[in-house]
Amino acid sequence: MMKTILAAASIAALFAVPTFAQDASPEGTWKDRWGTTFTFSLCGDGNTNLCGTLNDIQGDSRTEENLAFVNQQVVQGVPTGPNKWEGNISLNGGNAKAIVELVDANTLKITGCQGILCNSIDYART
Repeated sequence: MMKTILAAASIAALFAVPTFAQDASPEGTWKDRWGTTFTFSLCGDGNTNLCGTLNDIQGDSRTEENLAFVNQQVVQGVPTGPNKWEGNISLNGGNAKAIVELVDANTLKITGCQGILCNSIDYART
C-alpha cells in the first residue's frame, strides 16, 4: 500500500513540475558571474534570428578596446535547432564564431570559438 502511494505521489510530482518548453524565449537581459550584461532580442526575417547588445562589461574583459562595444550589437546568430543559434560575436578586437544556447528558462550559454579554441560562459536571466 505504501509503495502504491509513493508511486502515485511521484507521478503526480512529475506532472506538477514545469517543464522547459522548446520554444522558450532568449529575449531579455542576461548577466554572467562577473557582472557583464547582454540584452538579446529576436530579429531578422520572421524574428527567428538572435541579436545581442552588450550593455556593460566587467571583470578581466573590461578593457578600453572592449568598452568601445558597450551599447553595440555584438552577437548575431541564426537558428540551428530548438533554443540554439549560431553566428558570430565581435569582442576583443576581432570576430569569433558564436553558439548561443538557451539551456533552460533562466540560463543562456554563449560559446565563442576562434579556430579550435573555444570558451563558454553561462549567463543568468536578470
